[in-house]
Amino acid sequence: MSSNRLQPPVRQRRTSSVGAINLGDTKVPGLSTMKESQESKTAAQARMRALSESSKGDADLLWKFMLTYREMSYRHTWLTPLILLLVVYGAYFTSGNLTESNPLHAFVAISYQVGDTDEYGKGIRDLCFVFFYMIFFTFLREFLMEVALRPLAISLGMTGKQKIKRVMEQTYSIIYYGISGPFGLYIMYQTDLWLFATSSMYATYPDLTNPFLYKVFYLGQAAFWTQQACVLALLLEKPRKDFKELVFHHIITLALIWLSYVFHFTKMGLAVYITMDVSDLFLSLSKTFNYMDSVLTPPFFFLFVASWTYLRHYVNIKILWSVLTEFRTVGNYTLNFATQQYKCWIALPIVFTLIFALQMVNLYWLFLILRILYRLIFKGIQKDDRSDTESDEEQETSGNSVAAGKKDAPSGKATKKED
Repeated sequence: MSSNRLQPPVRQRRTSSVGAINLGDTKVPGLSTMKESQESKTAAQARMRALSESSKGDADLLWKFMLTYREMSYRHTWLTPLILLLVVYGAYFTSGNLTESNPLHAFVAISYQVGDTDEYGKGIRDLCFVFFYMIFFTFLREFLMEVALRPLAISLGMTGKQKIKRVMEQTYSIIYYGISGPFGLYIMYQTDLWLFATSSMYATYPDLTNPFLYKVFYLGQAAFWTQQACVLALLLEKPRKDFKELVFHHIITLALIWLSYVFHFTKMGLAVYITMDVSDLFLSLSKTFNYMDSVLTPPFFFLFVASWTYLRHYVNIKILWSVLTEFRTVGNYTLNFATQQYKCWIALPIVFTLIFALQMVNLYWLFLILRILYRLIFKGIQKDDRSDTESDEEQETSGNSVAAGKKDAPSGKATKKED
């Protein structure tokens, strides 16, 4: 008799649908949580062999220094962004000139202050700010992932590389959205937009200037979303099943950010920012509690569903309705390039189409949410076959290892193409 018959059948672990909510914007991967390719492992081994060889001259020492830095930056993905930040910050703050006449000012601080007021205009130098803080968000995410969030996930009892990786991604989202969401609400509270008042979006148009905190928040969000879009564009991780929808969502979001800023619809843009950040905060909280097998998973999932429905659908549709009813009647409605007045018949269909496209993606995700909610209420927590869950990935890795006879497990490092 085969020994396999004497062994009890392996029971497949049930996977919570709540943990498989791969929607919204909380599952854009970081460099430190990417799977390590065979090419990158081979290149790293080659570097270590080269470093162990004896040096015969200054050229060898210089080559080893370059290899050492390359290996360190491979192991610590936050190192290169940190060096860039330190160089720019150091040069700026030691220059003794912290005004806009300093070429580095456009990267470190916002530009176009109007006199001695708290108002700031707009211009091409704002792109320098966005680019620099894309580097900042890259450093922040990679540093927190490696130094704080990985040890935190392990201390919470997470086992398995995929689960640790998912917890790291979600806790970073909690940190970011936990700051940006309340920050956006605070800025909204200081304006006439409180609680998403739609008529205020058009009454003072064109909003050629914005207060200091308003502009910092707006451009900071632009940097964050652009950095995420760049990571997605690199295709560093196996795409999830709604990858096309996620990419389309980022394209629409970036288009809204750019057009609303350039054509002075920043009040509408602020409202859209808040609807995404607050709902994503509750999404990340519910997923993290699920990974921890916490009793708080169901209540926070219900809070997430409520916040998502209200913010991404009720408020979004409210804004869409205002475009059809208030866009033409509240404030100026004319095209005048000299006064930068663009709220006119050309802008109306563009604004409506972009927000409507965003709503279509959110409706697709809402369908997935309601399916998970139905299973949670009426069938218990069931496995959701819509997306690649943590257990799916572990089973796939295990199956591939058996088939190959010998295969290294993923180390969790970034996938890199090495020469």
